[in-house]
Amino acid sequence: MKFGILRERKSPPDKRVVFSPAMLAEFKKQFPQAMFKIESSDVRIFSDDLYKDLGFEVGEDLTDCDVLLGVKEVPVDALIAGKKYFFFSHTIKKQPHNKKMLQAIIDKDITLYDHETVIDAQGRRLIGFGRYAGLVGTYNAFRAFGIKYELHNLPKAEILPDKDALVARLKKLIFPPLKIVLTGKGKVGLGAKEMLDAIRIKEVSPADFLAKSYSGPVYTHLDVLDYNKRIDGTATTNKLEFYNNPQEFVSDFEKYANVADMYIAGHFYGNNAPDILTREMLRKNNCRIKVVADISCDVDGPIASTIRSSSIANPLYGYNPSTGQEVDIYHPLAVVVMAVDNLPCELPRDASEGFGKMFLDHVVPAFFNDDKDEILKRAAIASNGRLSPRFNYLNDYVKENVPHL
Repeated sequence: MKFGILRERKSPPDKRVVFSPAMLAEFKKQFPQAMFKIESSDVRIFSDDLYKDLGFEVGEDLTDCDVLLGVKEVPVDALIAGKKYFFFSHTIKKQPHNKKMLQAIIDKDITLYDHETVIDAQGRRLIGFGRYAGLVGTYNAFRAFGIKYELHNLPKAEILPDKDALVARLKKLIFPPLKIVLTGKGKVGLGAKEMLDAIRIKEVSPADFLAKSYSGPVYTHLDVLDYNKRIDGTATTNKLEFYNNPQEFVSDFEKYANVADMYIAGHFYGNNAPDILTREMLRKNNCRIKVVADISCDVDGPIASTIRSSSIANPLYGYNPSTGQEVDIYHPLAVVVMAVDNLPCELPRDASEGFGKMFLDHVVPAFFNDDKDEILKRAAIASNGRLSPRFNYLNDYVKENVPHL
C-alpha cells in the first residue's frame, strides 16, 4: 500500500502536515511494507529536503498512491478519481462552502475518511489538533489582555517556533491579580489548562474563585455542571443528565462573569445546549469580563461576544455589550474578543508532530489489520459513489448535481 502526503492548497496557507519526516520514519519502521511519496511543497513547515534526507520520495504526481493524507480540504480540481483520501472535510454539519467538494468526491468514486470522524466504539474522538488550539488560544488571551491595557506586546504565536517558546515569553511577564475562568474538559480545554499550568497560574476551586480575592493571577477550570443548572431548580451531579437533555438546563455562568477578568472558552457546544455567556450578562454593569478567548469559536453560538471569527493576521476585535456590535478594541466599553478558528496553524511544527503520533497510533494499524476495530468503517463519509450509512443524513445536502444518488 502506498501513502501520499498531500500539499496543502487552501488559502491562507496551512503549514501543517499529517506526518513530519520523523513521524513518517516511525511509520515506516512499524510498517515496513508501506510505501510513501511526498507531494512537493514550499509552504509546509518541513522542507522537501528533510523528507529526502530520510530516504522518502518527493514529487508532483501522486496518481500511483492508494491513500492520500492531508490536513485541510482538497480543491475539486485537485481530486484524483478512485483514490482514498483522509483530511478534514468540514462537511458533516452540511457546511455550504464544501458541498461541491463532497459532490465531486461521490461523483469520482472517492473514498473519503475524515479526521473528525475517527472515533472508537464508544464514540470518542481519537485524533485532532484540539490540544494545540488550547495552547495557542491561551497564549493569545494573554496577548489580547496586554494589548488592550497596553501592559505588554507579545509577538504573535506564529512567529515563535514551538510551545516552549510561547511558555518562555509568558513567563517573562508580570501579571496583575487576574481572575481567569476556563470552560471545557476535552482536548481543547486541557490544552488551555496545560498552558496555564506551564506559566504557573494558580488553579483554584470554583467556590474559592467566586468567594475569595487573590494577590496574584488565578484560574478556575469549570465542567458543564459548574456553569449550567436545571431549569426546575433540582440539583444534580450527574453530567449525563445534561448531555442527554441539555434543553432542561439554563446557564449559570453569570456568577463567574461577575468576578472574572478573562474568559477562555474551550468547551464543546452540543445541539440544544443553553447559551453560556449571553448578551444580557455582558450588558450588566457588574459584568467584569474584558477579554474573551473563544477557542471553540462558535459564531452566533453560546458566547454572545463571538459575532464573527477572526484570523491569524487580525486576531482581535472589540465587542460593545450595549449595542452587540463590533467596535475598536480600545473603545472604553469594548470586550476584546479573540476568535481565531484555525489556531493550531500558529504552532505547525508541534501540531504536526503530535497529530502524526495520534494518527500512527489510532488509524494506521487499521490499514494493515483488515480494520478489525472498524476505525476506517466509522470514519468513512463516502465510498463507492455513495454516502456511508452513518452519514446518510447528508444525502439531501449532496444529491443535487449527483445524478446517481
